[in-house]
Amino acid sequence: MLEQRILEQLFRRNYSEMIHLASVLLGDDEEAEDVVQDIFLRVADSDIPPKNDNYLLTAVRNACLNRIRQMQLHDKVKGLMPIDNEADQQPIDKRLERLDDIAAYVDGQLEEPHRSIFHLRFDEDLIVSEIARRLGLNPNTVYKYLMQSIQQIRHHFEKH
Repeated sequence: MLEQRILEQLFRRNYSEMIHLASVLLGDDEEAEDVVQDIFLRVADSDIPPKNDNYLLTAVRNACLNRIRQMQLHDKVKGLMPIDNEADQQPIDKRLERLDDIAAYVDGQLEEPHRSIFHLRFDEDLIVSEIARRLGLNPNTVYKYLMQSIQQIRHHFEKH
């Protein structure tokens, strides 16, 4: 673990430039703050300080590009989910029956890791990064599997 004194020096020297770069790339101050905090947490956990300050800016750039890719994939998954659906207008017993049908389909038809990812997301209400950490997968892979599962479920139930 990096010494507190070294970490504080890195923070004082680089924080404002790092946060500015992340804000410009992401267009969101809260996301930028998360990215920069993650980088400082990784640096703090390492035993060796960065060789130069450019390392931190490169880490910000790479983390932002990864976050943008994740957001684009997340938007694609959200696009697969219907916003207005006649199911929203159905009585609760019909909606519960439909949910039971979906659960049965998931358990009977989806292969692993699709099934586990689907259950972790919708039964345990975990976010994609938590699912990825729990299963030891890349978050982009989790998004991809989740998107494939939703498409498969949607396709099955549109036919029925």
